[in-house]
Amino acid sequence: MIGSIDYMHWQWKNCPTAWQGDYGNRNDKKSIILEVVASFNTWVWHAFFGVAGSQNDSNVLGQSPEFNDVLRGHSPHIMYQINNTIYSGWYYLANEIYPRWKTFVKTIPNP
Repeated sequence: MIGSIDYMHWQWKNCPTAWQGDYGNRNDKKSIILEVVASFNTWVWHAFFGVAGSQNDSNVLGQSPEFNDVLRGHSPHIMYQINNTIYSGWYYLANEIYPRWKTFVKTIPNP
């Protein structure tokens, strides 16, 4: 496992006037999105600020350099077992908003 992935929306109080159209969110506030991957001991392995116009998590995910190698099929050979099924490759703990990719292991909402 690499770690848990999540996004934060940071309000940008002093956003330059020329950029305000690109960084507005649905609450009419200016914000920028930060994608973070952290390990179980809270060590941050990856941080990526979304680019202009990326108003939601899915858009940032599509532009993130974190998944370039995964999408090309280049990942470390790691073997692990979940429910008697053997898997290989990296995986990220994620919540329900992420796509159904093999690399995301979703949390169980009502265990």
